[in-house]
Amino acid sequence: MNNSVYKPGKPSIAFQGEHGAFSEDAAIELLGPALISRIELKPCLTFAALFRSIADGQADYILLPVENSLIGLVQPANGLLQSSSLVVAGEVTIPIRHHLIGCPGTVFEEIEVVESHPAALAQCKRFFATHPRITPIATDDTAGSVSLIIKRGNRKHAAIAGKRAAEIYGGAIIRSNIEDDPDNHTRFLLLARESNKPIPGGLTKSEPGAVATGSSLSNKSLSGDIHPVATAPGSDFVNPLRKNQGIEEHKS
Repeated sequence: MNNSVYKPGKPSIAFQGEHGAFSEDAAIELLGPALISRIELKPCLTFAALFRSIADGQADYILLPVENSLIGLVQPANGLLQSSSLVVAGEVTIPIRHHLIGCPGTVFEEIEVVESHPAALAQCKRFFATHPRITPIATDDTAGSVSLIIKRGNRKHAAIAGKRAAEIYGGAIIRSNIEDDPDNHTRFLLLARESNKPIPGGLTKSEPGAVATGSSLSNKSLSGDIHPVATAPGSDFVNPLRKNQGIEEHKS
C-alpha cells in the first residue's frame, strides 16, 4: 500500500483494509470532516498488521471493528484485542450498507463470483441463498476487493463493499443494500497505547475504566459497558442488539 500522499507529522490512525473500507468510514464519522483532514489514515491489509502498526510506532491509534448487529463479535479482531494491552480512546457505531459492485457496464446476469471480506459475506447470506449460481469468495477486505475486480476487468466478478469504495475505484453499483437486515450496524473502538493518550481533535474520552487490557475486556463489555464517544446519526445501536441470536459468530 502506498501512503506517499500523506504529509509527515500528522497524528495517525491505522485501519484494516484499503481506502474506502468501512473502518475508514468509521474514522471519518468519529472525527468529522473538519478534523479528518488533519489526521493521517493508514490502511493495513490484515488485523494482525493493524496491531503491528501501533506496536511498531507506525500509528498513534488503530480503529478496530469489534461487534456487528447481524453476526456478533468480529473475529479475529477480538482475539487480537483480548491479548493486547491497548486502551480504549474512543468509540463509534456506524450503519453498514453493502452494495454489489462490478466493472462499469456489467449487468447482474453476468456475475458468477462475488468477492469480499468474510464478515461482509456473512452479513449477506440471504443474497447468496437467493442467487445460488453466484459463488462467494473470501478476501482480505471489502474495498480492496473492489479495487482488484476493477483492475482485472473481469465482468463475471463483482465485490461487496460500501458506496465510497465504488466511488474511489470507479466501480458500478449493480445492486444496493444487499445486507440481510437493513438495521445492520458495526461498532468500532479507537485504541491507543496509553490510557492518557490525547484524543485526535480533542474528542471526549470514553468513561474512565473502559480499558481493553487482556481478560479485562469481556464479551459483556463489548455489548454495552463502554460508553460511546460518537454514534452515527439515526443509529440506535449504542447497546448492540443481537437480532440473530441463532447465527454462529463469524470466524475468518
